[in-house]
Amino acid sequence: MKNKAPLIELRDLEKTYFSPGGDYTALKGINLKIKSGEFVALMGPSGSGKSTLMHIIGALDIPTKGKYLLKGKDIGKYTSDQLAGIRNKEIGFVFQTFNLLPRTTVFANVEKPLIYADVPKQQRVKRAMDSIAKVGLTDKAQNLSNHISGGQIQRVAIARALVMNPNILLADEPTGNLDTQTAKEIMVFIRKLNNQGHTIVLITHEKEIANYAKRIIKLRDGKIESDKPHKQKKYASK
Repeated sequence: MKNKAPLIELRDLEKTYFSPGGDYTALKGINLKIKSGEFVALMGPSGSGKSTLMHIIGALDIPTKGKYLLKGKDIGKYTSDQLAGIRNKEIGFVFQTFNLLPRTTVFANVEKPLIYADVPKQQRVKRAMDSIAKVGLTDKAQNLSNHISGGQIQRVAIARALVMNPNILLADEPTGNLDTQTAKEIMVFIRKLNNQGHTIVLITHEKEIANYAKRIIKLRDGKIESDKPHKQKKYASK
């Protein structure tokens, strides 16, 4: 049986920011493969290039040199509209700041990407409720997003990220605004999603959070410093 092509493949990837005050190269020859179903943590100090790498993997930016292959297709030269399509269909984003619409119901927040994608109303309702059920918040569907707890808000953000059935869940410091116990609950849940087959790319500067991943990639000064499989610690989940 032949090996499948990687879900994500970066080849000699570079990213330089040009400005009158001087050019800055944030990524320097990144080579990286991520297979479907992996749970990868990208770590590094401020200035290491992890945010730039996240933006490129998330199709929010394009490389200056090298290639980004997503499911075997070079998307590095895609137009803005094509990249928007990738973001809408292939990648689900979970951010530290949640980015939910305030004073709007949980259901309406999760439904929003489906509206943008012109999904018919009957399908929208089912898919949104299925996604809300997946994160265990069916009973909160009609609650306002600013009337639930921080951990529940992040679960809503995850439900919204999953509603388009993306190939990749890209989580950028997803526990940064949560207390320690709630952060643990969210990471146990993200690991559960990975065990169900979702590909997770996690950006974090916290070792304790990275320990939930099955592979840890450390960046420094725009280069990959280390890339190692990681044996997940045992964490009790409720």
